[in-house]
Amino acid sequence: MVKHQNQIVRFKQRHGFSLWSGLFVLCLVSATLGADSDSEQPVVAKRPAVRQPDSNHILTVEELAEKVKESVASVSFAGRDGQQAGLGTGFVIAADGLIATNLHVIGEARPITVQLSNGTKYDVKEVYATDRQMDLAVLKIDANDLTPLPLAEPGSLKQGAEIIVLGNPQGLRYSVVKGVNSGTREVDGKPMIQLAIPIEPGNSGGPVLDSLGRVQGIVTLKSAVTRNLGYAVNISALKGLLEKPNPVPINRWLTIGTLDERLWKPLFGSRWRQRAGRIKVDGFGSGLGSRSLCVSQEALPKLPYEIAVEVKLDDESGAAGLIFYSDENTKHYGFYPSNNSLRISRFDGSDVFLWRVLEEKKSNSYRDGEWNQLKVRLEADRILCFVNDEQVFEVKDQRYTEGKVGLAKFRNTVASFRGFQVASQIAAYRPSKETAQKILDLTEDLRVDRPPKESLIEEVVKETDGKRVQQALQERARLLKKQAERLQQLAQSIHERAVRDELRSQFVDKKEADIDLLSAALLVARLDNSEVELKVYLNQVASMVNEIQKTLPEDASPKAKLKALNQYLFNETGFHGSRTNYYSRSNSYINETIEDREGLPITLAILYMEMGRRLGLNIEGVGLPGHFVVRVNSTAEKGELIDVFEAGATVSDAAAKVMIVSANSGRFDETFLEAQPKREIIKRMLRNLLNLARDSEDIQSMLRYVETMIAIDDELLQERWLRAVLRYQTGRVTEAMADADYLLEKSPEGFDLRRIQEFRDYLETVKQSE
Repeated sequence: MVKHQNQIVRFKQRHGFSLWSGLFVLCLVSATLGADSDSEQPVVAKRPAVRQPDSNHILTVEELAEKVKESVASVSFAGRDGQQAGLGTGFVIAADGLIATNLHVIGEARPITVQLSNGTKYDVKEVYATDRQMDLAVLKIDANDLTPLPLAEPGSLKQGAEIIVLGNPQGLRYSVVKGVNSGTREVDGKPMIQLAIPIEPGNSGGPVLDSLGRVQGIVTLKSAVTRNLGYAVNISALKGLLEKPNPVPINRWLTIGTLDERLWKPLFGSRWRQRAGRIKVDGFGSGLGSRSLCVSQEALPKLPYEIAVEVKLDDESGAAGLIFYSDENTKHYGFYPSNNSLRISRFDGSDVFLWRVLEEKKSNSYRDGEWNQLKVRLEADRILCFVNDEQVFEVKDQRYTEGKVGLAKFRNTVASFRGFQVASQIAAYRPSKETAQKILDLTEDLRVDRPPKESLIEEVVKETDGKRVQQALQERARLLKKQAERLQQLAQSIHERAVRDELRSQFVDKKEADIDLLSAALLVARLDNSEVELKVYLNQVASMVNEIQKTLPEDASPKAKLKALNQYLFNETGFHGSRTNYYSRSNSYINETIEDREGLPITLAILYMEMGRRLGLNIEGVGLPGHFVVRVNSTAEKGELIDVFEAGATVSDAAAKVMIVSANSGRFDETFLEAQPKREIIKRMLRNLLNLARDSEDIQSMLRYVETMIAIDDELLQERWLRAVLRYQTGRVTEAMADADYLLEKSPEGFDLRRIQEFRDYLETVKQSE
């Protein structure tokens, strides 16, 4: 077992392996997939008086920046070591020293400093008002005769109006950025002003000014979708807060959420705080592996004894858990989850070479994304480690046999702890089998159409251990939820298999002319939406073709048919290329292209080709790099290229060559002008969807599309390698091993077989440890 665990550790260390991280997938496959050719990217106080604008004179950005400069401040808070730990922006809203900013800018229970544009620094003497939901804070400094910014009337900022944002991005003092009010949006249930403007760390808390110099909002966050998009709290929220402030003197503020120093001793930075019975930690630590410790100061019993805590990670790629035998410095043991596995490590100092992973393994008893109890039993000659009552390690390492116990976290992990215990023996964490069975018997006939009856509640409490009954019920509910998820997953897998089988049948043993491209494209859409009925859309397209045919004489020429097709699609019914939301998955579903009359070049081209075929035209698809067009062979001797995305515009040979050269690293390759087989067109559609899923790190969807591509072409070796990784990341270890074996047997050129073998060996160790 130790040999297997060491193989896992070496593989992870070499490749930076993370179970969930999309970065691992990208590192392994980006070189093989490449860029797809159609990746289509309790005190009531009077509100302070504020200065109103002198006139309605519209100011230039330069005038505004100069006029308000003295009213904008930087806001920072100190860490436990006294050094600056956070920096944001604030602005003066009252001459007697009120500064508005974001709540997250001032941290929690930290000394806060405000620095004005003239360099003068003030220690905050009072947190005058806070609103956690709206992320707002108003600070009080000991200053007079400041120049406040005027606050606008709510609703006075029109959509499309120019605005400027002032702040301290990335720690740079006083920055001005110009942008536009994109509108009002609801974010996490809160009304926000959407700003078409780049927002960076340090802008938070800065004022959003209109062209009259009035504050319309307070910057609070940047978009995770695009860099040039941010959000601001509407000025109405700040005005409401000023009507009913909740002042907290700084000496009281500094004690909010802090740990009792008689009980805990934090080490190596990070933010350890207590709230609602839980200890929370975030931020990088300064120890080895960005480690931070929180050492318990309570007296320990004699050996043997046990320590336990419940821990919950915000991200399972993180690491946090128990420490023991600590010298209150760099030497100790640790037992903790890390990257979806459990580890017991020994830390012999501050150097990376003095950190040893003693054992590592996965455990089915560990519940991702949930509370898990870690327990360590310390005996004279061994260390036993448990997760949720299951023993995972027995270690006889005896480098250290005495010292403190406590908590630890590594890297940039955000974690919560609760229920920390030290005792000679700690009671079982999970309900007994007897209690669980009683709960099952009592709730077996629980009605789903109404809440539990009072009689059932009394019976459950009477027949079970009251201390464990709630936990047993929660465990039962969790199990049923997991079973429901697996049933849904099974149903989805059966659906996907049926679609893949039907899609495969479209191509197997069929001549190119006999393949129904429209049906195949509809099956791609059905893969993601089981409600897509092929007959409905096939009949709709047939009806559209029939409308065109009614306008044509029986002996209509190919040119007349083509003209009628263009007239119907682009002039009469308004089909067009999607420009405002180009990268929406909807554009890759041909049923939605038919319904919404917009799509990508490839979906519009398929519709065009299939309608043309039904009209008797010979139209083929041409996959230019980065674009998809069609060739109509009936209008000229060598055919004519048409861009369906551009409403049927003709593409000259010269224009096509420019498109190829510009998208193909400056090289012209005539093969891009060849007609694409229908199988390749469907693979291209699936690759578009794969790229969109990859960008959003949707692992399940990525696997679905890769599985389908291989189903219609089992010689796709690059995709098979990607499928092996995706199968592993979704818990399908046996299937991933089969793909790795296939590639090792084929030994294709251009593949790093050494890496594939290492991956195969790693999968073997994972399977043996399950």
